[in-house]
Amino acid sequence: MKSIKTASVEEIQLVSRFEGLRRTLLTDEHAASLERPLAFWALPSDRRLPLALLGRTLRELLHTPFGELASTPGIGQKKLRCFVKLLARVVAGDTVEPRDDAEAPAEYGKAGRLGTTPAGELDPSAVSELVWAQWRASVVRHGLGDEPLGRLAPSLKNVTRAIWYTPLGDYTDKTLDEIRAMRTHGEKRVQTILEVFHAVHTAVGQAGTQGHLAVRVVPRLIDSVERWIGQVLRRPGIPGEDEIFLRLVTPLLKQVGCDGSRQIVHLAENRLGVHGPITSVRQAAHGLGLTRARIYQLLNEISDLMTVRWPDGRQRAHEVLAKFEAELANSDQAPNLEQFRAAVELFYPVNRRVASGRGQPSGEARPGESLADDYEEPMPALPEASQQQCGIRELLTG
Repeated sequence: MKSIKTASVEEIQLVSRFEGLRRTLLTDEHAASLERPLAFWALPSDRRLPLALLGRTLRELLHTPFGELASTPGIGQKKLRCFVKLLARVVAGDTVEPRDDAEAPAEYGKAGRLGTTPAGELDPSAVSELVWAQWRASVVRHGLGDEPLGRLAPSLKNVTRAIWYTPLGDYTDKTLDEIRAMRTHGEKRVQTILEVFHAVHTAVGQAGTQGHLAVRVVPRLIDSVERWIGQVLRRPGIPGEDEIFLRLVTPLLKQVGCDGSRQIVHLAENRLGVHGPITSVRQAAHGLGLTRARIYQLLNEISDLMTVRWPDGRQRAHEVLAKFEAELANSDQAPNLEQFRAAVELFYPVNRRVASGRGQPSGEARPGESLADDYEEPMPALPEASQQQCGIRELLTG
């Protein structure tokens, strides 16, 4: 007597689930997703993916009988369950438009936020092409493609200088697979890219677009300094030392601490006289046990960090300095601007010195620069009043 194979309960449930998802996905609501491959909804952390099906479009898969899919070589029961799970993921969140995190499917992060861990941190293994498409859409929709990666990174400590000035727009037309296939784009660099796009999407993803308004994304500490400088330029008089320290020096030092080493922070504090008198390069070298050449390298690093974080900082800082000098010339009072001048010189020097010494510099040179020799790199022309104060460099560099 010929044996008859009886379908298990699990197989019947899979077929039923597939047919229900198939009917839903073939409606007009999901028409935009039908030409995408199934891999679009796969996560790096997914296990037992149906690899033989990932390259096929959703339309092709939905028009294939379940029995035929089940008979595909290399596709067993566990991979069929994963296949059905991917279809459910399409139904749950196949749009590339931003979604309310409360409505996000659980597979993308148990905290309810796409691509994050329960603690709210970025989880690269939970970023699918779908999630990546949403993040890219947020950047494009708000016109942020020209922003450099370094400016919007949570911290520059682990970001290679090679991509500090890479515009976000260089990645908005690429899939994650295409980015990973790019030369020099290993997992560390890819994670940096994901961190920046995730941060931007979190900040502006839910913001609508208005014809008369624009979204501006800047580092929080830099934003506070920019707002204060705008107020200072609009009002007469010179702020007191305490206000300058609180509204300018403190947030910029915090930004350096966010992006640089503790050694750099110590040097900045010494140069600004945070814990004592302002020190010269010679004094800083003696106090930190470093050569003067190394001190100059660290000073360059501070300036580099601030240049990527606040590209307009040089112009804005020297505008304020010029205003203060003009008001001093017409006033009998002489407020102490020593720390303010030291801050302008530290973060945005008029001339950048690259020092050589007995030890070979370990810093990274930009294209066209050499760290082998001392030289002065001219900066953009400053207001006349600011140029008159360049003598402060002699005091500080000793």
